[in-house]
Amino acid sequence: MSPSLAHTPNFVGWRALILHRPHQNVDALSAQCARIGITAEQAWPTLDDQDAMSGFNVLLIDADMGHDEQFPWAPGLAPIPIIALIGSEAPGRIAWTIGQGADAQLLKPIGSAGLYSALVVASQGFLRRTTQTQEIVRLKDQLAKRQVIAEATAILMLKHNCGAEAAYNRLRKTAMAERRSIERAAASIVAGFDTHGQTNVTNGR
Repeated sequence: MSPSLAHTPNFVGWRALILHRPHQNVDALSAQCARIGITAEQAWPTLDDQDAMSGFNVLLIDADMGHDEQFPWAPGLAPIPIIALIGSEAPGRIAWTIGQGADAQLLKPIGSAGLYSALVVASQGFLRRTTQTQEIVRLKDQLAKRQVIAEATAILMLKHNCGAEAAYNRLRKTAMAERRSIERAAASIVAGFDTHGQTNVTNGR
């Protein structure tokens, strides 16, 4: 299920890092941040390290002069929401901004409004993206577990010359006897087969 707004977003207490050279656009953003209760800091030309970003809630980047080397993470893997500050609509700049995984944008020159809306869009977009990523990881983990169980079952079928149901029952009984999950028992069987060409598990009876 996609994340949705359950209440009016409140960004009071947030910290924003503006990765932009000193400029009146930075001054305008800082003023907007102050009005909605956000503490803003400016940095240029690079970020120190990813650990230093743990204290910030949002990153605003200069899409016109930005480059990959500014960030201590791979493109698209920012640990917090990104708002791109866009002045140039050159295709290359737009493509770079998309590649960085920007969650929202603000057009330059920055005026006296617009930041709040961008924060709402960015925070929700980031939440949706991270939720999807976690779901993909969970599904991959489930698939890997099912795969190793299937491989272990096939190995036991071969070793004991039995059908799939009997082999799976052996696997299940082995896991119970060893007091560990069926996935871990299956992984042990597969690892033993890969290493020695045979399984060295306890026969379930």
